[in-house]
Amino acid sequence: MAAISTRNFPNSRDRFSRDLNGEFRLLFSAVTQDELSSAPERVKEFVTSLRAENTEFMETNDEAVELATQYIAEKVVGQTSFADCLHIALATINRADYLISWNFKHIVNV
Repeated sequence: MAAISTRNFPNSRDRFSRDLNGEFRLLFSAVTQDELSSAPERVKEFVTSLRAENTEFMETNDEAVELATQYIAEKVVGQTSFADCLHIALATINRADYLISWNFKHIVNV
């Protein structure tokens, strides 16, 4: 798994247009759904526009919770929330090639 920022692409729209074309399989979780509840409408509209065949829902399980807890204990990502660590743990367990985030404070940070 590698964390990437939108700096790796000309802009977020270019990056996500590749997702819409089916170039990538997008993984979502309950953590993502919770965060989307307070997202801007344009973000919610983007997510609902994704084709179901290009997405997969990741269940939060004991293994992910344990790994996220260990990340916090080991300060893998420094001062962060459990939700951030759960995002990373789910991506790790599900063998995601990339973890894409706009969270520049905690996740996408040198």
